[in-house]
Amino acid sequence: MSIPAKQNDKIKVSGVILVDKPYGLTSQQVVSKVKYLFKSPNHDSKKAGHTGTLDPMATGLLPICLGEATKFSHYQLDADKSYQATILLGGQTDTGDAQGQVVATASVPTFDAAALEQLAQQFLGAQQQIPPMYSALKKDGKKLYEYARAGIDVVREPRDIIIRSIRLTALDHEQIQLTVTCSKGTYVRVLGEDIAKALGTLGHLTALRRLQVGSFKVDNAITLSALEDLPLAERFTQLMPIDACIEIPAQMTLTAEQCQRVHMGQRLNVSAQLTDELQAYISQNIRQSASSQVVEATAAHETTVSNTALASDVPVDIRLLDEQGQFLGLGAVSLNGRLQPKKLIQR
Repeated sequence: MSIPAKQNDKIKVSGVILVDKPYGLTSQQVVSKVKYLFKSPNHDSKKAGHTGTLDPMATGLLPICLGEATKFSHYQLDADKSYQATILLGGQTDTGDAQGQVVATASVPTFDAAALEQLAQQFLGAQQQIPPMYSALKKDGKKLYEYARAGIDVVREPRDIIIRSIRLTALDHEQIQLTVTCSKGTYVRVLGEDIAKALGTLGHLTALRRLQVGSFKVDNAITLSALEDLPLAERFTQLMPIDACIEIPAQMTLTAEQCQRVHMGQRLNVSAQLTDELQAYISQNIRQSASSQVVEATAAHETTVSNTALASDVPVDIRLLDEQGQFLGLGAVSLNGRLQPKKLIQR
């Protein structure tokens, strides 16, 4: 349970809650409901947000950040996500799912488990995907689905995505179950359409459920109805800590004086607090960051980057704790011992 903080004579609700989103509600409607369920004359729950939109038709895991936890929600926005979907073959809809209108039909070829396994392998790895018109992405300040509803088709740039794992299972002669783990920005509706086309037909999703976001799993989520049935005091037991979205293992404990200084935005010299373990962690992250920037570089350039990779002034994010073990926020520390406060919470 997160430690609440006083604000404007009210306790500011802070933490992360995993909600099993029901069918039919938008992600923002779920956030609004959660805010309401944590609100009271003594509690302020105005600040809240989710870590990645689910379509109204979709169900499953929706992590919601409240209060100070919203500062770290982007760590889950960037996380890989896992889904299970049902693809109905033989018809394409304008939205890519069952909520749209059928715009084209095609015959469904016969297929077996071996064919589906071979097909799945074609979709593994890095690739590009064109976002659907029925999406919340914006073009010239207007959401794409607004253009789509007006009958306007907008040119969309392809986006880089990665399919980490994929499994296709036949449910019957015209339905396939898709289980996939993918990078951020992947539209499962588009993936379903592409799989159908690769089979030589058309298709759309009739069901979509998110199973996992980063290390969060839907098995640990609570439904809105179950949350509503709990007394207010017990709802707080469902809150995970403020830093639950952060998957950074490295941490440093600061003295009381150092805590005061970082809260004033001051940099610190923490050379004496850089353990061998911390130094190894910083060096490893610097190398990984440098390596990702030179995948297509020349050998000469790689040598230059390799020398730069161990530069003592390159900062790496770590957790900051006080002497009582409470989470303070994030700081960026370099091998030369310079610590810059980055995102700190208020208690």
